[in-house]
Amino acid sequence: MGNSFGNLFKLTSFGESHGISIGGIIEGCLPNIKIDFSLIQDELKRRRPGQSNITTQRKEEDIVEFQSGFLEGKTTGMPIGFIIKNSDHKSKDYSHNSDVYRPSHADYTYDNKFGIRDYRGGGRSSARETAVRIVAGAIAKQILLKLNISFHAFVSEVGNIKIESNYSKLDLTLKNIESNKVRCPVQLKAVEMQSLIENVKKKGDTIGGKITCIIKNTPIGLGEPVFDRLNAELAKAMFSINAVKGFELGSGFDCVAMIGSEHNDEFYIENDVVKTRTNNSGGIQGGISNGEDIYFNVAFKPVATIMQKQKTINTNNENVELMGRGRHDPCVVPRAVPIVEAMAAMVILDYYLIQKSKKL
Repeated sequence: MGNSFGNLFKLTSFGESHGISIGGIIEGCLPNIKIDFSLIQDELKRRRPGQSNITTQRKEEDIVEFQSGFLEGKTTGMPIGFIIKNSDHKSKDYSHNSDVYRPSHADYTYDNKFGIRDYRGGGRSSARETAVRIVAGAIAKQILLKLNISFHAFVSEVGNIKIESNYSKLDLTLKNIESNKVRCPVQLKAVEMQSLIENVKKKGDTIGGKITCIIKNTPIGLGEPVFDRLNAELAKAMFSINAVKGFELGSGFDCVAMIGSEHNDEFYIENDVVKTRTNNSGGIQGGISNGEDIYFNVAFKPVATIMQKQKTINTNNENVELMGRGRHDPCVVPRAVPIVEAMAAMVILDYYLIQKSKKL
């Protein structure tokens, strides 16, 4: 349980951080869809480790190998199976904590739940697993792009440095977002964020941040009543990503300081199209998309592994000290940008297929 995501468009992932490979099986993909495999690889490059001095220095090419589900570059409608081989895992870096629980990691909870844990990089709980989601998300994004639905995620905050402008005033082209190591579309802020991350890294510490994601041209009607609201599924998708601590849609937590007359999104007609004058709802009302931009924020905690001594306990319930080792991101948000997009794309495609299945 817990290794599959989605209803009609469904991903099941497998593999551990220091295993031979990680991989997945995608079910429910529409047949006869032409897929550009180079674009899938491009998405993996955005997430892969070792891409800059502010990310983990683990070196993985992350080349996806498809085992099934394609014929002459088109989807067959059958399960898509794929693997991504692990090549630069250094398990010896983790031998020192084989019997020690790292603070704020999944070590203690996994050990208590299963009676065994993979101490080599966290095993299944490692963010290494998210590479699998990139593949499924990249396929979903290509299908949705044919419907003119696009995804634009970027780093909007690192520590106390944040973008003040509304997303609608920013240049959210992929070229602009990818023009710096932080993946922040405001270049001056990107410089400040990078400097902060580098300074934190020098101290052997880590820092958190926030990613904003905008989904454009989502059709009206995606989402189900009550328990399967579109916003609830997006929240679940984001909280399934390692290190995520918060999710807010539209006005989010700022709405508590507003009154109804300023928060309500008034409707109007423009060229026979229903629109809203504001978008505090974040493109979703009653759990169903209303045709406006869907936008949300995702908060990420500071990476749990720090290169400093910490007090903890071992498997014998003894108090001990632990010094962090290995290769880890000082700030996870730059590499998490494509993961947020991938999970969002999987949700939107899944709910699009559910909506289509209701109409003859």
